Amino acid sequence: MTATEALGASTALARRADELGFQRYWLAEHHGMPGIASSSPAVLIAHLAAATSRIRVGSGGVMLPNHQPLVIAEQFGTLDALHPDRIDLGIGRAPGTDQRTARALRRGTAPLGADDFPDQLVELISYFRGDSPVLAVPAKGARPALWLLGSSDYSAQVAGMLGLPFAFAHHFSAQNTLPALAAYRERFRPSAVLQEPYTMIAAAVFTADTDAEARRLAMPSALQFLQLRKGTPGLLPSPEEAAAQPLTELDEAFVEDRIGQQIIGSPDTVRDGVRDLLDRTAADELMVVTAMHGGADRIRSYELLHEALVPASV
Repeated sequence: MTATEALGASTALARRADELGFQRYWLAEHHGMPGIASSSPAVLIAHLAAATSRIRVGSGGVMLPNHQPLVIAEQFGTLDALHPDRIDLGIGRAPGTDQRTARALRRGTAPLGADDFPDQLVELISYFRGDSPVLAVPAKGARPALWLLGSSDYSAQVAGMLGLPFAFAHHFSAQNTLPALAAYRERFRPSAVLQEPYTMIAAAVFTADTDAEARRLAMPSALQFLQLRKGTPGLLPSPEEAAAQPLTELDEAFVEDRIGQQIIGSPDTVRDGVRDLLDRTAADELMVVTAMHGGADRIRSYELLHEALVPASV
C-alpha cells in the first residue's frame, strides 16, 4: 500500500474497533521503516480520536529518547484537551530506528544511551503535574493515561518503582514476557496513579474461519519480521508473495519459531490461545497486534476475535 492507503485502512479499523467495543487503539513510533507509515503518533492519534467516538486512542509508544519531554507534554496536553478522558500516553525508551536516524531526530551527537531515561520520564510527568519551573501549556493539569512500555525488564522495573501501569511487547519478545512481568510486580510501589500493579501484554493474533487460512494470512508478517532481523526491512508481502518466497533452512526455522510465538487460527483455536496466554501471564489487558496484508482480512480478524471472546467474557 501507499502511506495514504495504509492510514485509510487504519482509520477504518479504528472505527470498526470502536463499534465493536474494544477499549484502546494504539499507534507505534517507527522511523525509516519502509513498511510502517507510523512515524508521528501524536498526529495520528488526533486524526483517529476525531474519527471515532468512544475508544481510547494512544501511543504504543512515543519513544522518549527521540524528543524533548516538554514537546511530548505539550502534544499530549493538547490531545487531552481535544479529547478528554480518551488519550493514552505510552512511553518507550528505545529510539525505534537505527542509530543514524535517531541522531537526526535528536539534533545532536551525544551518545544514545538509556541512562537518562528515568530523568526524562520524571521531567515529563512534572509538566503534567505543574510542579516544573517551566510552564507547559496546555499540559499542566492534563490527564492522559501514562503507561510505560517495554520488551525487557528495564522499563518493567522503572514502571514498578514509579507506580505506573506497564505494557509488555510479547509480540516480539515472548521469551522475556514472564521475567519482565515478575520484575514489575516485585518492584511495584503504590502511587497516586495505581495502588496495585496493572499490566498489559501485546500479542500477535491472527483469526480467520479456519486454522489453515489464518496461518496463510499470518505468513507475510513472519516474513517481514525475518527481513527486519536480516537488516533489510521492507513492505509487507501479500499472502501469495509469501507462499512463493524461497527460504533457506535457517529462514524456515526462524519463521516457524515466529509463528509459534503467535496466536493463529480459527475462532475456537484463538480463544484457547488467548485464554492460555492470559492464564500464564495474569495480565489485566490484552493488546492485539494483527499485521495482515489486506485491510478487509484484518478487520475480519478483529470481528472474529470479538465474537470468540466476548460471549465467554474473556
